Amino acid sequence: MNISRHNNIRAALFAASAFGALGLAQAAAAQDAAAPAETAAAPQDSETADIVVTGIRASLESATNAKKNAVAFGDSIFAEDIGKLPATNLAETLNRMPGVRLTRDISGEGTQVSIRGLGPSFSKVLLNGSQFQVASDGGTNGGQGSNRQVDLDFFPSELFTRLDLAKSPSPSTLEGGIAGTVNLRNARPFDKPGTHLTVVAQGQYTDANDKIGPRGAIVASHTTDTFGILVGVAGVKAKTRVKGFETVGWTDGNLGAGDPGGNNFSWASVVPNNAGHGLVAGQPVDVVATSGLTRSQLSTALLPRLGRESLTDGTRSRISALASLEWRPSDELHFALDGMWAKSKRDYSKVNMNWQVRNSGPGTGAQATGGMIPIDLTVDDNNVVTSGTFANSSFFLEASLFDQSTTFWNVNPSLTWQPSDTVKIDASVNYSKSHFSREQPTFAFQTTPQSGVDVYYDNSGSGDYPSITTNIDLNDPNNGSWQWYRQNITMLKRKTETKGAHIDGTFGDDLFNVKIGGAYDQATRSIRAYDNSPAYQLSVCGAGCTGATGTVPTSAIAQYLNSSSAAGFIVPDFDALKNVTNYASFLASAPETRGAVTGGATGDIDEKVWGAYFELNGVTTIAGRDLHINAGMRYAHTDQKVTGPSQVGTAIIDITANKKYENFLPAINLTYDVTDNLKLRASASRTMTRPDAGLILPGITFSDPSALVANAGNPDLKPYTSDNYDLGGEFYTGGIGYVGLSFFMKNVQGFTVTRQEQVAFGSLNIPFDSLISTQQDALRNRAALTGTAIDALPITVSRPVNLSDLKIKGIEATWVQPLDFLVKGLGFSANGTRLKQSSSSGLFAEGIPKYGYNLQGFYEDHGLSVSVNYVWTGKSVAGNGPQNGITGADLIAEARGQLDTSIGYQLPFFNKALRLTVDVLNITDEPLVTNFEYKNAPYSVYYPGRTVLAGIRASF
Repeated sequence: MNISRHNNIRAALFAASAFGALGLAQAAAAQDAAAPAETAAAPQDSETADIVVTGIRASLESATNAKKNAVAFGDSIFAEDIGKLPATNLAETLNRMPGVRLTRDISGEGTQVSIRGLGPSFSKVLLNGSQFQVASDGGTNGGQGSNRQVDLDFFPSELFTRLDLAKSPSPSTLEGGIAGTVNLRNARPFDKPGTHLTVVAQGQYTDANDKIGPRGAIVASHTTDTFGILVGVAGVKAKTRVKGFETVGWTDGNLGAGDPGGNNFSWASVVPNNAGHGLVAGQPVDVVATSGLTRSQLSTALLPRLGRESLTDGTRSRISALASLEWRPSDELHFALDGMWAKSKRDYSKVNMNWQVRNSGPGTGAQATGGMIPIDLTVDDNNVVTSGTFANSSFFLEASLFDQSTTFWNVNPSLTWQPSDTVKIDASVNYSKSHFSREQPTFAFQTTPQSGVDVYYDNSGSGDYPSITTNIDLNDPNNGSWQWYRQNITMLKRKTETKGAHIDGTFGDDLFNVKIGGAYDQATRSIRAYDNSPAYQLSVCGAGCTGATGTVPTSAIAQYLNSSSAAGFIVPDFDALKNVTNYASFLASAPETRGAVTGGATGDIDEKVWGAYFELNGVTTIAGRDLHINAGMRYAHTDQKVTGPSQVGTAIIDITANKKYENFLPAINLTYDVTDNLKLRASASRTMTRPDAGLILPGITFSDPSALVANAGNPDLKPYTSDNYDLGGEFYTGGIGYVGLSFFMKNVQGFTVTRQEQVAFGSLNIPFDSLISTQQDALRNRAALTGTAIDALPITVSRPVNLSDLKIKGIEATWVQPLDFLVKGLGFSANGTRLKQSSSSGLFAEGIPKYGYNLQGFYEDHGLSVSVNYVWTGKSVAGNGPQNGITGADLIAEARGQLDTSIGYQLPFFNKALRLTVDVLNITDEPLVTNFEYKNAPYSVYYPGRTVLAGIRASF
């Protein structure tokens, strides 16, 4: 049989596989409609581009060569020591890749990655090819870890040697990521045979806190002819101090029945005591007249709900340990055992001085303000208030402690057996476990209502956020104005567990092979919240929190408050308050509640997945040039069990829902060698992501302090499915240089939208006494204002449903170019992404910027290496409207660029074993800004500051 005949047979087999796979998917469409589809692909060794980081130029040369030989769309970073990049964790490292965007913590550190426009929950993250979960809660502020995303700031770059990103799937990779699949591969001894010791010691300085913290790693390895061992440990302890401004949204005031807008507060109807400005206490007041606006303007005039300066101050520590064993008794048989353990702690305080707009108004409680009187307001074309005076205002200090701890460990045995040149078996099992806990007490103190407090408000655009000043000293504990507002005592516990077993068999050679395999994976997640706030508050400040009785009466408050030059306003003595109020006892006896303090749903999720696939790989010839093909089908069957706490009378009862679904996921990847230097690529696939883990929990969460909105889960949510198409190619100019361009499209079905309905508070079956005091006061005051019984007050219930289709189109461009003709060792790398989205609902997928790019200039010669990197991300929708009841108001994450640099110098002595390093992050001191629809309506502004890491790396 001649070669041409071989090629024809292979071509026929590939065509049959591709069309058969796609046809099978269509035949399974009815099943997929009842149970959507899933796919994610972790790159295979022959399918993705490798970047070997042994120096800047070496990394780019390896990237170019590997990309030239790849079949699927994807990128990899392959490093002897990834720590050479200006990256503090794996998320920051992945951010160098085209199409990758970071979710950043308020400290500026990258935590999660988004790929090709879809959020972190649409990406599958694997560890050594196996799934895992970390129970952490999404960074400093929390609340971003209830879904399937992984906090990558938990993992130090020093203990990993390879990061793979697959943008187009292959059938052999675990399903679950519509956006893409990231595979983290830890260091192993045979990555670098022999005996080696690497020590990294750095100091980490951030100008926002003017403190230096230690950062370091030690990695040691030894191999013989058949056995290898590697152990490593990496740790960091960093001081965090972030100043910022927050509003928790914007809203308008209630002028009476039928008033449009958010109505999160009520204006004064009669003049309160001590209002000043010539107003007579007890007399009716026409706030439209005092405001200087028309009634229609005032009824929708937007103000920050809680305009507040904020200070987050504390420490974050992390220690990680790795042990890896390899045994290679023969060339045919290899064993590996990888184990990783990590622990992270965050201990910090967050203090906010709130201008109390939300919930302010006439009322009967001790904290009722009587309502503000607007004087001489101005508004812009969007009806955002730009200036004015607000008589009878109120402030409250909200001071919280956060004691967070996360632990994680994973064990992953694997083997490879290749009894012949045409047979290869890979098998692995994995087990991981993670625990997270957060203890969060809150002490809140309010200026005495109706005590003559004025606010002078200026939002004319002279700064990043409005100027809110007042006629009292908010940094004086003894100004005679402080009373209790509320206390909270809460705890959140999360735990995750994963286990799995995978087997893969490859039969054939490089020209043609068949790959088949099976997988079993189980993932469990538990989120439980505990809250003893009502009992604790009653003990501390008495009934109604009047401060007339309790362990800390109003007369004693001043001794527990201190002035703060860092915050610019008073802060409490947390330890003294905890001691005098018997805090530990109340925390230990805290009962379970239905919602976390972050507002997220609680409950348990158990998913079991059985998977199988077949895959054809090989090369055929068309028009005298090679066509590389990867094609096949993956099948996944999911059993899902969700349990959520629900209130029945005075008891909390768990409600359980079960669901099963299956998905057929075809994929084909093609690369055609037009010439030796020109490659064309194409890919078509179906992928899936399982539904949002936080949204499928049954029950209702009612955590809105304004007591206006409740959130209901939906265990009947179906998975997201996506039909994906990629087309692109590269032209290789020689050496490290190439120019690449790729086009992609994702048609996502089953995208969730939120439906809202009005129900009576009583129908929520939530005992009034179980609410926090802020909610109780809001309901009482609204009932008094409207003459409606509390149980009959309308509550908006938001529930997610699968209604929407989402289409994402994008272009990625890459250019790598040496500039040796100008200066030896000089060069640059650039990549950019342009995205466009549309949906049947008119809503936008959150976190999809229209444009983003990454520019890197480098020089490397004579032992000196310099890399300057600039990453720019365009603005995106951070939260779809309506926000706070304001129609058409989205949360907008504003565009941001970050400039970093990394400098290294190899000392010419000690056999060149020592290298001095300096990394500078966020050189231009860029803030993190999210706006409430309009540029002059900030939702949050944080100033993480610049970070400098300086130290030495020794390799022996």
